[in-house]
Amino acid sequence: MTTIQLHNTATRTKEIFAPINPSNVRMYVCGPTVYDRAHLGNARPVVVFDVLFRLLSHVYGADHVTYARNFTDVDDKINAAAQARKEAGDARPLEALIRERTEETIAWYHADMDALGALRPTLEPRATDFIAQMIAMIQSLVASGHAYAKDGHVLFRVRSYAAYGALSGRSVDDMIAGARVEVAPFKEDPMDFVLWKPSDADLPGWDSPWGRGRPGWHIECSAMSHELLGAAFDIHGGGLDLQFPHHENEIAQSHCAHPEAGFAKVWMHNEMLQVEGKKMSKSLGNFFTVRDLLDKGVPGEVIRLVFLGTHYSKPMDWTAEKAAQAKAALRKWWGLVTEVEPAPSPLPGVVSALSDDLNTAGAVAELHAAAARGDYAGLLASAQFMGLLTPELGGWVEKIEMMPLVWRLSDLRVEAIETKDFSKVDALRAKLLDAGIEVRMNQGVQLSIGPNFDPVKFRALV
Repeated sequence: MTTIQLHNTATRTKEIFAPINPSNVRMYVCGPTVYDRAHLGNARPVVVFDVLFRLLSHVYGADHVTYARNFTDVDDKINAAAQARKEAGDARPLEALIRERTEETIAWYHADMDALGALRPTLEPRATDFIAQMIAMIQSLVASGHAYAKDGHVLFRVRSYAAYGALSGRSVDDMIAGARVEVAPFKEDPMDFVLWKPSDADLPGWDSPWGRGRPGWHIECSAMSHELLGAAFDIHGGGLDLQFPHHENEIAQSHCAHPEAGFAKVWMHNEMLQVEGKKMSKSLGNFFTVRDLLDKGVPGEVIRLVFLGTHYSKPMDWTAEKAAQAKAALRKWWGLVTEVEPAPSPLPGVVSALSDDLNTAGAVAELHAAAARGDYAGLLASAQFMGLLTPELGGWVEKIEMMPLVWRLSDLRVEAIETKDFSKVDALRAKLLDAGIEVRMNQGVQLSIGPNFDPVKFRALV
C-alpha cells in the first residue's frame, strides 16, 4: 500500500499517516459561512483538501473514506445580510429571509466549487441541523466545570484546559497580551469564549436550558464532527487563519467534552492567498470572488491548476502571468489527449508526489514530463486523478478556439449577402455541422458544441 506522509500542525512534523481504522478513514474540514459569494482565498482549502480526498480514496478505496465539510448557516453576518433585505423593504419574516439567503449562498458555493473541479464531500452538514447536539455538548461541559452560564450566555473556561494554546504554540497569557479579546461583564476571564448566546425577537434562536439563543461559532464544528465522525477521527483541516482561535477552541472543548478520545489525530492548515504579491483586500482593489473570475472568462480548470502549482503550506500568489501559463499548459494538454483513453491508473510519480505531504507542484511537474515524453494515456489518467482534464471541466478550449470560426463565417455571410453566392457559407456550415458544432445565423453568427461534437474534426477547421 502507498505510504502517505502529512505535515501535522499539532506536532510540527511530517508524519507517516496511519489512520485509526483503514476501513473508515475520516476527514473534517471547516467549510464556509454562507452569507455571500466565496472569494478566491476561500477556494484554496477546497482545492487542497479535494486533492487529499482523492488521494485517500485512491489509497484506501472510495468506500472507505468519509469527508465532511460543514456549512455555517447560523452567524451574525448571515443575520446582517437578512436584516439588510428587510430594511430594503422585504416584508417576509426574518427566518424566511435567512433561509433564503443561506440556500442561495450554498447554491452559489456549489456551482463555483464545481467549476473548480472539486468533488462534493461525502457529508455537508449544516449547523442548524445539529443544534440539539451542540446543546448536549455544552451541557456536558457545564456539568464537568469546563463551562459556566451567566446572563443567558454560556462560556468555556479556557484555563480549565491545561493544554490550551498547544496547536498555535502560544500561552494563554501571551494571547491576552497580543490579541484583541472581548472584555464582557459575563466573562470570568477575558480569554473565555462563547458557547451559547442569547437571541432577541429579531434574531434566530432555539430553546435551551439557558434561554432562547443560538450557538457560538466554535461549538458548531465540534458537535458536527463528533456526531458524524466520532469522538476521534483522522484529519482536521482548514485555512491557517482558523488555527487560532477557531481550531484551538475546538480542541479545548472537544477534549474536555470527551476526555477519553483524542479528537483529531492530524491537523492540516493551508497558507493564505495573495494577489500579485499583495494581501487580497477590498481597500487595495484586488479583492474578487471565484465567480468574478469565472464571469471574466477565466476557466475554473485554470484556477485549479494555478492553485496546484504551489504547495499548500506556502503562501500562494495569484498572478495574471500564472493564469496565462496555466491556460497555455491546459490547452496543450487538451490537444494531446484528444481521442486518448486514460491509463488504468495514475502515474506512480504523480501518486508519489502527492503522497509526500501533497506535493502538488511536484505532481504537476510529472504531468509536464508525461506530455513531453508522449505518454498521453498516463497524462490523462494522472491529470484526471488531480481533478484536471475531466469531461466536466472540458469545453472551454473549444469555446475560445471557436471565435475565429465565428468571425470567418460572419465575413463569408456578409460577402454572400452582397454577391448572392452562399456556396462558401454553406460549405463551412456543413463542415461545422459534421464536426458536431451547432450553427445559428439569425442575427449574427452563433456557434455552440452539440451532443455529437468531434474534437478531431473541429480542430481540423481551426
